[in-house]
Amino acid sequence: MSGNGGSGTSAGSAAHADKRPNELLTSWFVRSGWSKGELARQVNRRARQLGANHISTDTSRVRRWLDGENPREPIPRILSELFSERFGCVVSVEDLGLRAARQAPSATGVDLPWTGPQTVALLSEFSRSDLMLARRGFLGTSLALSAGPSLIEPMQRWLVPSPSAPQDDAASVPTSRARGRLSKPELDLLESTTRMFRQWDAQCGGGLRRKAVVGQLHEVTDLLQEPQPEATARRLFKVAAELAQLAGWMSYDVGLQPTAQKYFVLALHAAKEAGDRPLGSYILSSMSRQMIHLGRPDDALELIHLAQYGSRDCASPRTQSMLYAMEARAYANMGQPGRCKRAVRMAEDTFADAAEWDEPDPDWIRFFSEAELYGENSHSYRDLAYVAGRSPTYASLAEPLMQQAVDLFAKDSDHQRSYVLNLIGMATVHLLRREPEQSAALAAQAMKEAKKVRSERVNTRIRKTVDTAVRDFGDLTEVIDLTDRLAMELPETAEAV
Repeated sequence: MSGNGGSGTSAGSAAHADKRPNELLTSWFVRSGWSKGELARQVNRRARQLGANHISTDTSRVRRWLDGENPREPIPRILSELFSERFGCVVSVEDLGLRAARQAPSATGVDLPWTGPQTVALLSEFSRSDLMLARRGFLGTSLALSAGPSLIEPMQRWLVPSPSAPQDDAASVPTSRARGRLSKPELDLLESTTRMFRQWDAQCGGGLRRKAVVGQLHEVTDLLQEPQPEATARRLFKVAAELAQLAGWMSYDVGLQPTAQKYFVLALHAAKEAGDRPLGSYILSSMSRQMIHLGRPDDALELIHLAQYGSRDCASPRTQSMLYAMEARAYANMGQPGRCKRAVRMAEDTFADAAEWDEPDPDWIRFFSEAELYGENSHSYRDLAYVAGRSPTYASLAEPLMQQAVDLFAKDSDHQRSYVLNLIGMATVHLLRREPEQSAALAAQAMKEAKKVRSERVNTRIRKTVDTAVRDFGDLTEVIDLTDRLAMELPETAEAV
């Protein structure tokens, strides 16, 4: 027998009577043009890259797979990657007629093991697959979104204490490399690079630098597979959590929703390993915002309450204010005006406390400025207006706050996407107030500014706003002109890079 490249002897013997030739794997293999020896060599090479040095595959083992033997992990995953690379599309384990020896949590769903080594392994695997299949839709279509209890219940385990310390976890991950430990200047550079990526996203949208962020995340997971001191491991996990959150946010921004959710979940796991509960609450708020976008405000509220509970004794006033603002958005979309208004007030009061906070805020929450607070709260009232049947009362509450957000963001070139989103928000408020001329002017301005960012989320909101204007005021000259301008000027859908 050649190494451990396939099923064990007892498992293979037990299944021998039922074994049939694997026609699916044979079909992909024949079309690849590879020989059995060439495929075996590629499997061994990829296994070494994963640190699975115990795998030693040869031509006889490949023949047994074609004859129907089901190999153990990580062989099915390696074969999936190799054939995906060969054909330029996702070729799943199931497409190859294989099954994992045990359910692989990285393939579907969000119920992942909360341990350091597996967090690193899953981050590495997913970021590598994303880089390999970065063309729009390839990776996303191999995933499925989770919602309801299947999403919320696994996330609740974020608060369960870890059984082992991060340095022990990091050191226990198999690796075939033996690089030196990171110096403080190297760690500082990794953290500053993450801040730079975050600034680029705010200025240019998620479509411009997403692949660079994913690549940086993959490099950090490589570092986490090497033995590190406890303090270094924690800082690396924090960097990994921030990069994974940002990769998820950029994926969300360009419309890759399942990919975004997977990154958010992995980011939360990394934040737990870093022991950073405020960062974990921020990641949960990103997941909450995505659920609102996907029309699941109940799930959004559960995630925000989990974030608030988990960081109630350690988050800064600015972070707590952001969480209250997201709570308001969830209540608004659930049609609960009383609770929405209370959350809006809490967001405003807590934000006022930020001026008295004597510790520096982490970089990831500095985006939540006075302009952002106005924008979030105005969108809560705007959403309430829609849920309440286009209520002019709630639209009137939204308008002054939205105007303040637009005015402040107009002076802030570092947050171009937020400026455009609030211009669009203001256009929708004017539609609710049955003021189509003002709405058309703002939508036209948003189209102009949207050319400066690569964000499918921005483009989609502009299209929806114009569609609403056409439905309600389609005979108006300003709206007719707006539809013509939309056809000419709206940027093409951004590629996920």
